[in-house]
Amino acid sequence: QVHLVESGGGLVQAGDSLRLSCQFSGGNFNSYTLGWFRQAPGKEREFVGTINWSAAHYADSVKGRFAIARDNDKKTTYLRMNDLKPEDTALYFCAAGIWVPDSEALGRASHYDYWGQGTQVTVSS
Repeated sequence: QVHLVESGGGLVQAGDSLRLSCQFSGGNFNSYTLGWFRQAPGKEREFVGTINWSAAHYADSVKGRFAIARDNDKKTTYLRMNDLKPEDTALYFCAAGIWVPDSEALGRASHYDYWGQGTQVTVSS
């Protein structure tokens, strides 16, 4: 059974940077594409970005500020967040799913089979 654990969240000020980590276990890491999503209070879960084995894709709201990486040896994916804004405040989740050649599908939470418990990011103004 695949298990995902996020870490690295916290309280930061606007303009700061933060790096989230997501540790994968219980399966073949190399078989999965990895997604990051976030959910603010009272809002739906929102796509942040996804990474397969060669490329990452991002939501327009974070493009140019956030970067996703994966370390296959450590079975870990990272979300580097720069120039954080108060509107980035949310519970951040990583997810694992099967890669498909459909960027729209990869942007949907329903595509992913496994989820972590989330890590809270709060950005003060």
